[in-house]
Amino acid sequence: MRVTSVVITALWLLLAAWPVTARAGGIDIVRLKYGGGGDWYNDPDEETNLLTEFAARTGTAVSAVKVSLAAGDDELFSHPFLFLTGHGEIRFTAREVARLRLFLQQGGFLYADDDFGMDASFRREMRRVFPDAPLTELPPDHPIFTCYYDFSKGMPKIHEHQPGGPQAFGIYWQNRLAVFYTFNTNISDGWMDVHNDPAEKREQAFKMGVNILWYALTHP
Repeated sequence: MRVTSVVITALWLLLAAWPVTARAGGIDIVRLKYGGGGDWYNDPDEETNLLTEFAARTGTAVSAVKVSLAAGDDELFSHPFLFLTGHGEIRFTAREVARLRLFLQQGGFLYADDDFGMDASFRREMRRVFPDAPLTELPPDHPIFTCYYDFSKGMPKIHEHQPGGPQAFGIYWQNRLAVFYTFNTNISDGWMDVHNDPAEKREQAFKMGVNILWYALTHP
């Protein structure tokens, strides 16, 4: 049974090893599901609101159809941009770890935004995905901060979940930024109109969101 399982897994990995490509109909953002008890599904309109703004500001065709996938789902490789957020524990299965690693190695992009409480488990799971490529803090002169709007002073802070400044981290695979992680800022909550954020904070959140998506699309 063990040999059979290994063979099936190996065959699956070979079949899955194609470049990540977008489907026709416009750019979309896929919400990444995960186990562990954290609320991967919170604020479900965040990504569709960002896509609406992205289309209006950049003229890029988008698909606002809501899509949520786990790293083990067969459709993963048809959606180049993944979005992960939530509170609390994040845990991937061994198969999901292997799939997510392959997705990112084949050109996919993951944006993760800590909505307070997921930092420790997210870092642990990323060490499982890329044990030899750690999360490193990105300097303010990184092009993700200036590729569309100017955030040359670094990340804006949208929510005061805890003291201290906002931080942005990344994981590189073969000189390409494959994972972008924002901490102590909660950019994605600013894409909603239910958190009583001032208009200028929401505008900052949308502008930084546009930068993240624009960067992912223009730096494959």
